[in-house]
Amino acid sequence: MRWGLWALLAVLLVPSQLMAQASSAAGSARLVSVEVTGSHRFTSKDIVGVTGLRSASGAKIDVKKEDLQAAADVLARLGLFATVQYRFSSVESGVKVEYQVTDAPGVPVTFDNFPWLTDDEIDAALKSSVVLFDGMAPQSGTILDKMSTTLEKLIAERGVHETVSHNLVTGPDGKQLVQLFRIEGPVLKVQGVEFSDPLAANDRGIQQGLPTLIGKPFSRSTFELFEFEQVRPVYLSHAFLRVKFGRPLPRFTGNPNGPLPDSVVVFAPIEPGPPYAWGGATWSGNTLVPSAELDKLVELKPGEIADGVKLEGTWEHVREAYARLGYLDADVNPVPQYDDTAARVRYVVTIAEGAQYRMGKLVLSGLSLEGERRIRVAWNIPPGAVFDKEAYERFLSTGVTRAFQGLPFHYQKIGRFLQEDPKTGKVDVMLDFQ
Repeated sequence: MRWGLWALLAVLLVPSQLMAQASSAAGSARLVSVEVTGSHRFTSKDIVGVTGLRSASGAKIDVKKEDLQAAADVLARLGLFATVQYRFSSVESGVKVEYQVTDAPGVPVTFDNFPWLTDDEIDAALKSSVVLFDGMAPQSGTILDKMSTTLEKLIAERGVHETVSHNLVTGPDGKQLVQLFRIEGPVLKVQGVEFSDPLAANDRGIQQGLPTLIGKPFSRSTFELFEFEQVRPVYLSHAFLRVKFGRPLPRFTGNPNGPLPDSVVVFAPIEPGPPYAWGGATWSGNTLVPSAELDKLVELKPGEIADGVKLEGTWEHVREAYARLGYLDADVNPVPQYDDTAARVRYVVTIAEGAQYRMGKLVLSGLSLEGERRIRVAWNIPPGAVFDKEAYERFLSTGVTRAFQGLPFHYQKIGRFLQEDPKTGKVDVMLDFQ
């Protein structure tokens, strides 16, 4: 309903003595009720609390249409809602308003370098100060600034007066987005690292990698990346396929009653779980590559330890086999099935083969006329032929060098990009010589 219809509704519904009051209010009306619908994460009461449509005492207030729109803008800027709409209706005593919202996707929150505080302490502070904080955060929005301000006040109570920033980043697995809050300024350094499990504590490769952490500023995200890239593969190679890494915990040393120290020891809890033996793989969705051929790509024999690193290599070999046939978007989804009684694991691997691509255009830049001529002569995937990604990689590793033999041409790197067009089934190869 448009605001301009309010006058018409007033004529139909409001007694004559109230009409005079309404006209004297210069376009304002008493807000009888305000409600928010559509959210599955937050209550109507909590959302209303951030709109500014209630007085501090809870008493009813007079509003104009600009006030209702301003409240909608406040909700939209929070970042918590994908859509915000509102409607209102006039009643004898004023106006009723309903805001209709849909929740925006939330992402996990991580607190990177707050060694003086536990996650529980941070969560409690945020939930008490930031009305709509529920443990998750939007990808953008004003609520993130409110969270940063709350964290700045919290660390100030510990004698740390620094700015807290927030950034949307990719987690250590390279897949999940997280909202990272961190202190911008001098923070404590890592004095040492203690792993709870002896495998990590005694592995030479892991220990040799620790200098990248020790002596550096404490950062949970940096430590978690180290665990993902350097510790996790060690456990996978020993068949600890269900290993779990707990949050790295900073521990202070020295007199607890003295001044805050300038370094911490990081305790890294690890639950390795049981090791598993290889029980085989079952394939589905593969119409182009027979299961017997896929079995040959598996490096493990039945009964061997289920080396997780080799298994990840196996799934990559399957993707490469499809890419050689032009199926660049083939999705390989291995799902483990654990038999804890027999300490054995087998995988059900579902393959979505996708579309086959053929060679489109070869686009070159950064070359002389002779250099471009030689590259085009050496390129061995003709237009319209099935695009073999292995041949493409082989050309970049050896074919380019051979093509430039005898030419006084030097380049430091080659920018590469495959531009796929699913509608035409063509892929253009773009090479930029730099």
